[in-house]
Amino acid sequence: MTMSKKSFKMKFLRFLTLMIIPFALLSCNKDKNNPGYDYMGVRDMYYTKYYKAYSPNPIFRDSLTNQLPVTGAVARGYMPFPYPGATITDRVVNQTLAGVQLVNPLTGDTGTIAEGKRLYTIFCVDCHGDQGKGDGYLYTSGLFPAKPRSLVETFITSKPDGELYYVITMGSISGLMGPHGSQIAPEKRWKIINYIRSLSN
Repeated sequence: MTMSKKSFKMKFLRFLTLMIIPFALLSCNKDKNNPGYDYMGVRDMYYTKYYKAYSPNPIFRDSLTNQLPVTGAVARGYMPFPYPGATITDRVVNQTLAGVQLVNPLTGDTGTIAEGKRLYTIFCVDCHGDQGKGDGYLYTSGLFPAKPRSLVETFITSKPDGELYYVITMGSISGLMGPHGSQIAPEKRWKIINYIRSLSN
C-alpha cells in the first residue's frame, strides 16, 4: 500500500512537471520590448516602460517627451549664487563684495549657537579642531599636510559674516578649503558662523 502511494506521488509530480514545462515555454516572448507576464506583481518596477527622449508621448498635450523644466528649476551641478568665483581675481573681489552685501539673518542666541556647534562638529571639526584653532584630526594625524586656518585669530575674527559665508559656500581663495555649498544649506552656514563667532568670545 505504501509503495503504491509513493508511486502515485511520483507519477503526479512527473505529470505536474510535464504540464508546467509547456506553460513556461509559451510564456517566453520573442518581442524584446515586451518583458512578458509578471505573475509576482512586483517585477514591473524593474521593467518600466519609458519613452525615449525624442519619441512622441501621448501623456503630454504637445506630445513631446522632452519637456521644458518648470520655472525656478536649478540644473544639476549649478548652484545659484550671485558671487561667482571662476578666477582668483573674481574670488577676491566677490568675497569682499559678499562681506559687504551679505548680512547674517540669524541672531546669535543660545539655540542658534547650539545648532551651529552641532553642525560645526559634523562639517568643520576634522580640519579646524574643537576650538577652531586649526588643529583638527586631519592635520594632527598628518593626513592633511597644510595647517588649516585658525578661526579664532584676528585674520578671521575681523572679517564680516558675509565673507565667512562666501568661504563656506565657495571655498577659500587659496584653495586649501574646498567649497561646502553643496553640503551645507544656507541657513546652516549662518548657524556655523554664529558658533565660530562664539569661539572667539
